[in-house]
Amino acid sequence: MNYYLVIPAHNEATLINLTLQSLVSQTVLPKKIVVVNDNSTDDTEAVVNAFAKAHPYISLVNKQSTAVHLPGSKVIQAFNKGFKTLDEEYDVIMKIDADLIFPTNYLETLTRHFTSDPEIGMVGGFCYIEKEGKWILENLTDKDHIRGALKAYRKETFKQMGGLKSQMGWDTVDELLCKYYNWKVITDASLQVKHLKPTGANYNKTARYKQGEAFYTLGYGFLITAIASAKLSFMKKKPLLFLDYIRGFFKAKSAGTSLMVTKDQAEFIRKYRLKKMKEKLF
Repeated sequence: MNYYLVIPAHNEATLINLTLQSLVSQTVLPKKIVVVNDNSTDDTEAVVNAFAKAHPYISLVNKQSTAVHLPGSKVIQAFNKGFKTLDEEYDVIMKIDADLIFPTNYLETLTRHFTSDPEIGMVGGFCYIEKEGKWILENLTDKDHIRGALKAYRKETFKQMGGLKSQMGWDTVDELLCKYYNWKVITDASLQVKHLKPTGANYNKTARYKQGEAFYTLGYGFLITAIASAKLSFMKKKPLLFLDYIRGFFKAKSAGTSLMVTKDQAEFIRKYRLKKMKEKLF
């Protein structure tokens, strides 16, 4: 299978070399890797160019943007800029972060999944973070969810869902649309990826409000938003985040913010979320 990888990168000079080294060491090599250097002020460009000289399937795209670090929109705008430079000869498109170390069999294992069942639309492993000298699971989501740091989409799935949406919630709506269009989402616990920076370490209160806005634009409604907000704040061990998420939800609602999904998709998403919640309770 032809793997095309797009890596948005902002000031990742100290880490992206580890990511790229893990990718060029794969037992199944990617066909193309595009790194989008998003307004970096460090040596990210030089590091990537050094890899590109040694590996012709690696390329660099420079992007100018603001220094504001908000989740969702900025990273997907960078992804989309890189994606536009690619041709159509891919079987799987991947959006990955620039602070990961992949096991050498990562793409080989993805291939095994994708070729085993034509109805599989997405596959991913799990992120691990280092604590006290040990690599432990970065336990922020359910085990059936693929983290935004390492998304892999079958070409047909990616096209049917309309690509990635450049706003917070993109890495949830993609899986929900997979379900809507009857694609399977597979997570593989054997694929342990080292995540070198904690998720959301640089996000401010405005960014936390964006999470509540994302719940609104996903079409969750208040009940599901309240449950999801309570769960996420508990998993992050920051109870007061719940209030920020709820405020963000109502700010988006009062502003009449447009949803990321159609009316039919929103109805499906609510039913699907409620069904999953009931399954966990009973």
